[in-house]
Amino acid sequence: MTSGTALLAGTVSVLRPGMQTTVQDLAGRGGMWDVGVPPSGAWDDLSFALANLAVGNPPGAAGLEAVMTGPVLRFARRTTVCLTGAASAATLDGRPLRLGVVTTVAAGSTVDIGPCAGPGMRAYLAVGGGVRVPEVFGSRATFLLGGFGGLGGRALAEGDELPVGRAENLAAPLDVAPLLPPLGPEWTVRVLAGPHGAPEHLTEAGVGELLAAAWTVDHRADRTGVRLTGPAPRWARVDGGEAGLHPSNIHDSAYPVGGIMLAGDTPVIVGPDGPSLGGFVVPFTVVRADRWKLAQARPGDRMRLELVSPAEAGALNAARAALLADPRAAVAAEFERTLDGERAPVLVPVPVPVPVPVSPDGHGTLAELPATGYRPALALRRAGDHHLLAEAGPAVLDLHVRLWIHLLAEALRGSGTAGVREIVEGVRSLLVQVDEELLPLSTLAGLLAELAESVPDPAAVTLDVREVTLPIAFDHPAAHEAMARYARSVRPDAPWCPDNVEFIRRINDLPERADVFRIVREATYLVVGLGDVYLGAPVALPIDPRHRLVTTKYDPARTWTPQNAVGIGGVYLCVYGMEGPGGYQLVGRTVPVWRHVPGSAEPPWLLRHFDRLRFRPVDAAELADLRADVKAGRSALETRAAKFSLSEVDDLEAQHRAEIAEFRERRQAAFVAERLRWET
Repeated sequence: MTSGTALLAGTVSVLRPGMQTTVQDLAGRGGMWDVGVPPSGAWDDLSFALANLAVGNPPGAAGLEAVMTGPVLRFARRTTVCLTGAASAATLDGRPLRLGVVTTVAAGSTVDIGPCAGPGMRAYLAVGGGVRVPEVFGSRATFLLGGFGGLGGRALAEGDELPVGRAENLAAPLDVAPLLPPLGPEWTVRVLAGPHGAPEHLTEAGVGELLAAAWTVDHRADRTGVRLTGPAPRWARVDGGEAGLHPSNIHDSAYPVGGIMLAGDTPVIVGPDGPSLGGFVVPFTVVRADRWKLAQARPGDRMRLELVSPAEAGALNAARAALLADPRAAVAAEFERTLDGERAPVLVPVPVPVPVPVSPDGHGTLAELPATGYRPALALRRAGDHHLLAEAGPAVLDLHVRLWIHLLAEALRGSGTAGVREIVEGVRSLLVQVDEELLPLSTLAGLLAELAESVPDPAAVTLDVREVTLPIAFDHPAAHEAMARYARSVRPDAPWCPDNVEFIRRINDLPERADVFRIVREATYLVVGLGDVYLGAPVALPIDPRHRLVTTKYDPARTWTPQNAVGIGGVYLCVYGMEGPGGYQLVGRTVPVWRHVPGSAEPPWLLRHFDRLRFRPVDAAELADLRADVKAGRSALETRAAKFSLSEVDDLEAQHRAEIAEFRERRQAAFVAERLRWET
């Protein structure tokens, strides 16, 4: 057996770390989107892949991604490097370092990547042999928000030593400068329609306006997502019903990377560290071959969205794959064009133009099945070029539909179909990622339609689940700090400021603020989704309709939420898996729901689909002790075996029909009154 040390050829010393430099690889980590672990990996995957190819590394080798200002590095041994992306002022021992050109670095030499002053904002460095940090969940990529991958889940720091692999048996080096994509302050990003759109969510004219607009990249653009500023969407409805007060709100559904969600009235393009599950409309998805542009778009840059057909998207992706499969041929072709006096781009040959209506085939619809018997209606739609979103039933909350979706997902998992990469369950939806070379989306749609015919009646199914009791500190100081930060720096006039709990009381017509806490304490919640806000974070629904408080999500979202904050959005409750942005109205804080112990056989996510959740009130001091115990592994969550079946829900609705109806009417009246208060 070869030891890890034997695979190393030396180290690279970090003299200055740069603004935010991380270890990344090309593919990132897969297979964990369903529990809220994003792929991560190099965001400008084109520049990163070209740098790796240049020094002869295999595709899986890790390198460095630097943002705005790159690091200063000293190399202990002689090696080769290639720099790509936006590093226009890089030097080697004080001499200019050319982008895309393989350079030999002598032992003791220093590379200063320098500022990414624009155009572009990210630089990539590949080192012969690759950066050999340990793999976490199958990848060396750093996920900063989750705190794992790369160098202990963090950005580089002064004094770090980066291990570098041996440079033996690498492919011959290749200068890739002719293949580097052009950077600039103006971007055209190709998108596919769907999975949502007109006429259900947006007007036809509103969809067209989103495509016609000249968007500006907001300063809040990072690896989680790129926010765009521009005209407000034109909605086809006044609210999201039980999903939330704003028309952008939908029952929680999974996002593809590159999906353009409308978070309130703000478009946000999901990045490689973005959330897997959330409750916002997604009218467009960026074509995979164009996602690199999102990494290089600087705040203040202008961006337009160009709608293309699935055939055009396929041609763009095929051109990218051909380039990376044989970069030497691409360099030769570019050289010949230069000799002929041409300078046509070789990266993405323009396909034959195909006229594309504003909403082609609905919103990416591949197939539709009508409702029959206990099977809900099923719409199968494109969510980009390698994701399919299946949506079941009407856009209302129905636990029969939620359980049916789970049974469909289990059938797909059990089929062992080659080419399925991710399966993510939403409240009434299922997102499936594929390797489109093995499993075209049209083939997957046919398979899902076939599996849907054999899904059993959910009313006849009883699940073996757990009842999990979590401690909760209502009115936790960290929750109030998040509210205060939002009021100071984002939107002080928001109706949920300064107190989210008072907003929940008002919008549900409850007599006292304490009634919000009473209902959360008395309710039994059913986990209907995981990873709603990363890392195993549950989205849960009260089993008893009398406990279903309804509110709306922040618009725009918070930029900071404390780890394990507990909030309500729409009719759902969520526990935040980690610090980060968020939109749920906060009521308190609980213990961690994610615990990663390297080397442990236990999964790091502590909750499961269809767990029954209860909350036990504690004060903030006791919660601090309990949080420390769970983090350190000194204690586990309080659980016991339980069952769940739809008959429980049906019985509750039958026994308390009048009370439930009165509660819903009172809640709806308060809901409408609140919206009118906003409008005036």
